[in-house]
Amino acid sequence: MALILIVDDSPTVLMSMDALLKRFGHTTLTADSAEDAVAKLRTGVQPKMVITDFHMPGKNGAQLIGFLRQQPQFRFIPMLVLTTDTQQERRDQAKQAGATGWLTKPVDHQQLDTVLKKLLPNG
Repeated sequence: MALILIVDDSPTVLMSMDALLKRFGHTTLTADSAEDAVAKLRTGVQPKMVITDFHMPGKNGAQLIGFLRQQPQFRFIPMLVLTTDTQQERRDQAKQAGATGWLTKPVDHQQLDTVLKKLLPNG
């Protein structure tokens, strides 16, 4: 299946999302900040999807997505924002940065599975 990059400053969220995505058959790469994610991506790894928290120390999820969208190799991969925030302003920021979609914490397992199948039809 697909390699999915998970970016979140919460070790608990990273662990639970990692376990869930692996249960769905995907492989994962985790990062605890936008800066950590960029450093790992600079090694040449090419995920098929990015799932990032919005609120993190340093760069937020929208800033990470905006940066990645400027890189040719990440221009067209799905990027989802995962957050507890329900403010429309945050959704607009993420969308303007290039987010493909939005997931609210805690993640509904069935909803995540549906989104993955839609955005990663070939796994």
